[in-house]
Amino acid sequence: MEPGELINIHAVIPCSRVNGPGRRMVVFFQGCNRSCPGCFNAGTHSFEPRHLYGAGEVFERFFDPSVEGITVSGGEPFAQAEGLLNLLNAAVERGLTTVVYTGFMMEELAEDPAARAALGLIDVLVDGPFEADKTEPTLLARGSSNQRFHFLTRRYGISDFHMPGKLEVVIGKDGDVIETGFSRLTFR
Repeated sequence: MEPGELINIHAVIPCSRVNGPGRRMVVFFQGCNRSCPGCFNAGTHSFEPRHLYGAGEVFERFFDPSVEGITVSGGEPFAQAEGLLNLLNAAVERGLTTVVYTGFMMEELAEDPAARAALGLIDVLVDGPFEADKTEPTLLARGSSNQRFHFLTRRYGISDFHMPGKLEVVIGKDGDVIETGFSRLTFR
């Protein structure tokens, strides 16, 4: 495989109802050097390989045909911009909608060619670092109120991201327990 073809992934939730509009496959990238104080996904920060998959393999292993889209979070998805681009291409080829969460600002992403290409495949980008002092119990589907929604296509609007207090607990085939949603998100 070529560089960028393998993606270092922390976890995948094949079907979630709290990580964006409708039923979504959620892919959490492994690796982040943003160091946002109070980050609730600290287990995703190490760049040590966890699960290495090609984009096609993610869909072969985890795809649930009932989902309408894919949500990518992390860690930091744009720390693996080429892998993110490959994953988004695979999602779009399957007719899925795309939502990506990043600690970078959209303006920063425009400086990297792979990130710019990825932006062309994203329906909704939620950008900005997590700020622990800007959390509210009735937030839209984002970690803190400073994070911005960029609707890059017309597939969704702000009302599609109103999910206060939603939480899911997912037990994977390997026994991993993931609590996910926007009132809390932890990996054990």
